[in-house]
Amino acid sequence: MTRPSRPARVLASALAAGTLLATAACADESGTPEASTVSPAAERSPAPSATPALTGAGAQAALITPADIEDDWQLANDAATWRNTMLVGKVDVAQFLTAKADAADCQRLLDGLYSDSLLGRTTGASGLRGFTSQDSRLLYQVGDYGSANLNATLDWLKSLPEKCNQFTATAADGSPRTVQVVEYKEPPKVGDALAALTVTVQGTSNGQPAKTTLDVAVFRVGASGAAVTNGGLSGVDHDSTVLALQNGAQRLKDVLSGKTPAPLPSQFD
Repeated sequence: MTRPSRPARVLASALAAGTLLATAACADESGTPEASTVSPAAERSPAPSATPALTGAGAQAALITPADIEDDWQLANDAATWRNTMLVGKVDVAQFLTAKADAADCQRLLDGLYSDSLLGRTTGASGLRGFTSQDSRLLYQVGDYGSANLNATLDWLKSLPEKCNQFTATAADGSPRTVQVVEYKEPPKVGDALAALTVTVQGTSNGQPAKTTLDVAVFRVGASGAAVTNGGLSGVDHDSTVLALQNGAQRLKDVLSGKTPAPLPSQFD
């Protein structure tokens, strides 16, 4: 076997020595030779961290307070048991002609509003708080539901003004109720995604003509979300809906970023 010439061996040795010196210099500056193997791109682009999970204490801290919605709203102690009987009804499937699947979506809306389960089943911590003002009620729910589930819920809600624009439902006493579902006009831009509706139900209550109007809105922040249902027999205060969404989204963002919202976070002039 032919050996390399001496000049070639000398050059190879010099190159090797230069490599060792360069490695030693890296060791002197960073503490370990291995640090030099990290590329600048890797240093500039750290791996993204997972969205923080909402804890039980965090869910409670994320709930809005009376100061967040102004006016004469008062805390209610029985919000978890609220049930609006004007929302009870069996959707008349026959009126949907060829779009029978839409009837199921409209029934899901009524059932979800009645049972306060629009967001579905939580995958983690959750909280609920209710407020009353004369004959109006505002219910605020927040929890960890998973981003995929929340996105599916938001897409479903956005489809309802077209699927359920106006339909009839039969109340428990056999009387008809007319339900109208429209998009909420100019909802605030909050959270990572939002869907908002206004739902009106006309019929009878205790034998007397009655009409209930509700704002219904859901937003997502990461894998957590919140729902606002606001209204009653005398109509709906849209300004309170907007405040609940804006201040609720900020509280949820603060909690998920490790901050503790103040008990009365909103200061009004």
